[in-house]
Amino acid sequence: MKRAAILTVGKTHSGKTTFAKALEKRLANSVVIDQDNHGEFLHTNYAKLLPAEGPNTIKYALTKTIVDYAINETACHLILCNSNRNQQDRLTLLRYLRDCGFETILVYFDIPDTILAERVASSQRTTAILRTASSFGEVLNRQRKEAAACPTADEADHFLRICGEQEMENIIEEILNIATN
Repeated sequence: MKRAAILTVGKTHSGKTTFAKALEKRLANSVVIDQDNHGEFLHTNYAKLLPAEGPNTIKYALTKTIVDYAINETACHLILCNSNRNQQDRLTLLRYLRDCGFETILVYFDIPDTILAERVASSQRTTAILRTASSFGEVLNRQRKEAAACPTADEADHFLRICGEQEMENIIEEILNIATN
């Protein structure tokens, strides 16, 4: 059976989690692996273990453990719902997934910053996942300033771009066709 690994890429509040959950409902035998859940779990249960600064290595280790388990112990399609904005880390992950036999699909949420700012301003989302910022507005401002390379079509087997909410359903249909044909 061909397995798909779908990676979401985008800034905070771009719709990655909403999309991943909608896709999981439609794509049989799939699982969402959402790094925000891991961050919240660690913050709630293991705050003393979180690094005071620098990369959140414990969160990344937890995510890697869950991904490896899903790869080796299940037959699930993977929906990796993270920001995946660091190009080198993203390419390493995509290469690993291909080496494990997955067909890779990269979904880039290319949402204008003005829309993201509106979403952040009206968000009711918990900030418990945040470690180095006090608000999602701060996260968005930081992401605007970062020199993160936009993903390109040559990074994955399939490259799909979402520029607005109205495109999500079409992209889900496209992924269903890729994963089931």
